[in-house]
Amino acid sequence: MTERIQKLSPLLANQIAAGEVVGRPASVVKELIENSLDAGATQIDIDIEQGGIRLIRVRDNGKGIHQEDLTLALSRHATSKITHLDDLSQVMTLGFRGEALASISSVSRVTLISAFATQSAWQINAEAEHILALQPAAHPAGTTIEVRDLFFNTPARRKFLRSEKTEFDHLDELVKRLALASFSVGFTIKHNQHYVRQYFPATISQASNRLHALCGEAFVEHAVHIESEGAGMHLTGWLASPTFSRSQADLQYFYVNGRIVRDKLVAHALKTAYHDVLYRERHPAYILFLELLPSQVDVNVHPTKHEVRFREGRVVHDFILRSVQDALSSMKPTSSASKIEAKTAILSLQHVVHDGEVKKEKPIVETHEQLTLYRSLCEDMTPIQNELNHPPLGDALGQLHGIYILAENTEGLVLVDMHAAHERIVYEKMKAAYVQQTIPTQLLLIPITIVLSEREADLVESEQSFFQTLGFCVARMSKEHIVIREVPQWLADGPIEQLIRDILADLVEHGESARVEEHIFHLLGTLACHHAIRAKRRLTLPEMNALLREIEYTKHSGQCNHGRPTVRQLSLTDLDKLFLRGR
Repeated sequence: MTERIQKLSPLLANQIAAGEVVGRPASVVKELIENSLDAGATQIDIDIEQGGIRLIRVRDNGKGIHQEDLTLALSRHATSKITHLDDLSQVMTLGFRGEALASISSVSRVTLISAFATQSAWQINAEAEHILALQPAAHPAGTTIEVRDLFFNTPARRKFLRSEKTEFDHLDELVKRLALASFSVGFTIKHNQHYVRQYFPATISQASNRLHALCGEAFVEHAVHIESEGAGMHLTGWLASPTFSRSQADLQYFYVNGRIVRDKLVAHALKTAYHDVLYRERHPAYILFLELLPSQVDVNVHPTKHEVRFREGRVVHDFILRSVQDALSSMKPTSSASKIEAKTAILSLQHVVHDGEVKKEKPIVETHEQLTLYRSLCEDMTPIQNELNHPPLGDALGQLHGIYILAENTEGLVLVDMHAAHERIVYEKMKAAYVQQTIPTQLLLIPITIVLSEREADLVESEQSFFQTLGFCVARMSKEHIVIREVPQWLADGPIEQLIRDILADLVEHGESARVEEHIFHLLGTLACHHAIRAKRRLTLPEMNALLREIEYTKHSGQCNHGRPTVRQLSLTDLDKLFLRGR
């Protein structure tokens, strides 16, 4: 290695750039499909061999490339999408950097065939830095790009590729993400000469067909459409109910102006919106599209364009948070998300009685506190019950083992976990009471001293009023020391020091913190769990009906504070299937 400074060769420069843009076959497919979409294609066909390592062929029916531009298309820093720096703030195309094809051709063998408008088709070939002369070709309007032998001249990069199946799985997921953002475009995928995917074009009214093909029937059944507008932004898409949570974040798609992104600010807003209704260590499922003025978002943050930077990040965060919270609050426990299929409800009679054993019921214990609480609930709900002729959850029929309420509505049979449902009702009432009153505080007998960095201590000093609104009395003692003399009453026995550090971390990253509210709501959830009706408690029919009416008018009543479902619907059709009626 020489110590003298020298200019890199064009090939080496392109290969280095390819390291940022082309990581695996899926990266190549992404760049090629985005070019097709920018060209206005309505049909994109993808041929893959050996997971994309041997061959990637993308064919579209877009506008095509002019004959005189074919050579430029394979050159670095050549694009038709921007001409001035100001264009970057208004860019709406998926590509604009003018690097993708040059980077791809530097690490593979590329064939580009295109027919522009009514012109004849032309073909150009490139291998590493060598671009061959143009030659006539036969091709309909549109473009076909073949990429063969990926990383043939960079064996070190080729060694990092995984198995054929793994590479194809990444590629398949990538096409799925792009197809979700382009409903009007048809896609086909062939792998090793066999068709494996075919996504037909769909209008907005046919969205469920595309969603069914891409995300599965279960997601469609549990999802509700969301549409919200405000602050110059428009949010649309689908949210799955909290009861349709996932063990991993594999069904989360967020798009900004048609471009799929991974953004911490967006992730934080969505996590906050779901935190009160989702079971621990579970992940929500959603497909969301955010549209805003191009000048309000910078997409030129990373070569892969997966990251963006919002000009008014706090406004975007709050808009997404509020929109998703409102949509979740509007979900009713009788929606499709609460329905169960007959096949999951079939019971085997051989397990009803096992070896003639009859279990003794545990004694029923009713505390005075629970009885008083629930009778007040019945009194509150009497007027509402009289107003409904056909309530969504129907009328109570009875109890099952003192745990479940059975009710009849217009669709069939409703099953309610009475403890889980009442827990959510009590929790929402406690939250409302907390929001409407000043936070009660408690003076500490022994003040807590915390050692911070100078920057954190400065932040505490500048955010005194913010800490006061949370119920903390915090003062700075020295350059790196603060003292806490007063805390929220409900958190007096909590991990105060860790909470303060978490709040400061939030302030640094997001400009605000909801840590205190989260801790208080967690405590309220625990209290609600203890105050809710216990299993084995016998209720009268009026009490059961009062609980059903309360569920119908309570936010997030489809799941308890821990994310478990509270209501399930078994339709008459499902019941007929259980008894083989109609066969």
